[in-house]
Amino acid sequence: MTEYDQNRILSRQQERFDRKGISLTAKMLRQIRELTHMPASLEPFLNTLEQIFALRRDVQRPRGVPTIGTYCVMVPPEIIYAQGAMPVKLCSGSYTAFGIGDDKAPRDACPLVKAVMGFEEIDIMPVYQNCALMAIPVTCDCKKKLAGWLLERRPTSILHVPSNRESDADMEQFTEELYSFSRQLSRITGIELTYSNLVKACRMTSDAQVQLSRFISLRRKHPLIIKGTFSMAVMNAISYTWLPDWTRQLSDLNDELEVLIQKKEMAVKENQPRILLTGSPVVFPNFKLPLLIESMGGLLGADETCMGERGFYDPPAVVDQTIDGMMRAFSNRSTRPCTCPTFTDNDRRIYRIRQLIRDYRIQGVVYHVLRGCLVYDYEYAALEEEMGKLGIPIIRVETDYNEEDVEQLRIRIEAFIELIKYKI
Repeated sequence: MTEYDQNRILSRQQERFDRKGISLTAKMLRQIRELTHMPASLEPFLNTLEQIFALRRDVQRPRGVPTIGTYCVMVPPEIIYAQGAMPVKLCSGSYTAFGIGDDKAPRDACPLVKAVMGFEEIDIMPVYQNCALMAIPVTCDCKKKLAGWLLERRPTSILHVPSNRESDADMEQFTEELYSFSRQLSRITGIELTYSNLVKACRMTSDAQVQLSRFISLRRKHPLIIKGTFSMAVMNAISYTWLPDWTRQLSDLNDELEVLIQKKEMAVKENQPRILLTGSPVVFPNFKLPLLIESMGGLLGADETCMGERGFYDPPAVVDQTIDGMMRAFSNRSTRPCTCPTFTDNDRRIYRIRQLIRDYRIQGVVYHVLRGCLVYDYEYAALEEEMGKLGIPIIRVETDYNEEDVEQLRIRIEAFIELIKYKI
């Protein structure tokens, strides 16, 4: 293929993104804003998503700070902030980018990975193109192949995640992966990893985690004070926001929610079924599932996806106050409490979901499977058995990155919610 032909194809792809991708983003944002009881303080989070996906602008950050693209919650943000950079989560929910990446990946590959490849191909998204380094923990076969594909195109750090996190040897291995990642960061930013820089970064993340903990406590109120779709927008926006700004925005939202509680202006009726969303990640603008749940009479009471609360764990438990002690703490925090099904055992996952069901008074579980996402699909049988023991209804929904299955999903979600209503 000549260079002229390649440029023509690229031009058509960019036109398709301009025509379809931006309109889809606008549609999803409009549907979110049309939900009732939207707090005024949610607007900054929605504006962030609009800036990135509709207006195609880069993330706002201090001058001279490079961005590091990450593809999993197992990349500790503290290391990146400590070395003078900003982490940006690049897992994508774009249907249009998925269509472009579909030409590059096998038919049965994960749509999230296809969307990432699509954004890389069209070369018009600053948030992707301006990253100085990509960091990819290998959590599945598709991520492994994506890492190799990106490595041929731009600087990429590949972090090998141990399948078994119980032994000290596994933690030693992952700690070394983090050291290797840190060395690559140093070559880009010129800033070496120091204990004082790590402490400053930990203070930054702990401030955010304090506000997130406050937000989680407010989400657990009964009746619900904020809809789950709004909560998912908050957690997706952290991917593209300078962390102190996100912390301030979340503090403002928490203040508003507390005022609404005092006024008893709750978001929903008490008798609406509370739904837990778990399984494959729900990444903006692929918000069709949470929007369907809450437009069909259900309440998205909690989500256990890696783009939700799971994506920002509590501060690391530092025993040895040295660089090595902190790196080992990051290694432990990133893997041992993680409920990702990439690990061979699933006891933590079952335990965590039981916790969420209790804490959020969940009455039904929607298990989301992206087509081709085998690690999450494999876990469904164990969770279905556990929900049977608890008497909690569960439904498995398989989706792709398109709008063609929305009506089918609508029928199934509505029937599931009616089933829960009949039961309660």
